[in-house]
Parts: sequence; structure tokens; C-alpha cells
Amino acid sequence: MMRRDLNRRALGLLLTTLLSLASLPTLALEGDANAPIEIVADRLELDDQAGTAVYTGDVDMRQGSMQLTGQKVTISRTDEGEVSRIEATGNRAYIEQQPSPEASLAKGWGRTIIYHVQDRWVELIGQAELHRGQDTFTGARVDYYLDRRVVEANSGADGGGEQGQRVRMTLTPQQ
Repeated sequence: MMRRDLNRRALGLLLTTLLSLASLPTLALEGDANAPIEIVADRLELDDQAGTAVYTGDVDMRQGSMQLTGQKVTISRTDEGEVSRIEATGNRAYIEQQPSPEASLAKGWGRTIIYHVQDRWVELIGQAELHRGQDTFTGARVDYYLDRRVVEANSGADGGGEQGQRVRMTLTPQQ
């Protein structure tokens, strides 16, 4: 009986997490927020009290045009059940999303990727790399503010990532 209650609570947390993810605000194709979420992993650990869902082992999360991969993906919720933060870690975690039908696919890599859902900000940390169309930004850390389309990159000298990786930017002229 107690095991059944635990399984029921775990299923409830999983459904709440998935429904919250479905309503993520995104700078993406209009249908992305309403698209089903698919997460594939080797293991899932739900913690109802902490408001977290931790997926490990070749995690592949997809919703519409967004894809997030890593060895470990942690989804955190607020007390109200809203997804507040998604963190992917691994040798090279990866995120991609189609901002709009006319925009090029945005792709990012890093040892850690943190998506601050409410603030609509993506941190790429550790061997960070961001591709927006043909433009490329690399550094120890690259931050991408989705709504403002602002990119900030640094070498890590100020504590924002691994030190010694100079910032590089390649901008391709518009045709």
C-alpha cells in the first residue's frame, strides 16, 4: 500500500513537471510551447519536496524545435509548480532551438548549460560555444539573453568559467 502511494506521488510529480514544461515560454516557433515533451534517459529520480526531476544517462529532451542533451539534466520547479530552471551537464551538453520560421537555428554547447526559464536566459559554461546562423561565439562562458538577443562572452578571468579560454567571435556579413 505504501509503495503504491509513493508510485502515485512520483507519477503525479512527473506529470506536473511535464505539464509545466509544456507551458515553457520560449523564443521559438509558435507551436513549440504546445508541443509534446519527450525525454529519453537511462534513469529518472523525482524529488517532490525539492521540486526536482533528475534524468541521467544520455539524456535527450525535445519539445517542438528545441532539443537539449547531456549526461545529466535537472529540472527545477517553483513552489507553484512552474519550471524555473533546466540544467544540463556532461562532457559537451547541447541545446538547439529554432527562434522563428525565418531565423537560423541557434545551437549551443558547454560542459554545463543552464536555462533560466522565467528570465529567458541561457548560460553556456566551460568550453562554451554558441552558433546563431553563421555567427559563432566561443569562450569559457557565453550567456544568451533570448528576448533581447544579446550575447555576452568571457574568458573566465573574472570567475565566470574556466580560465585561459579567450573569447572568439566570427561574424558573417549579411548577403
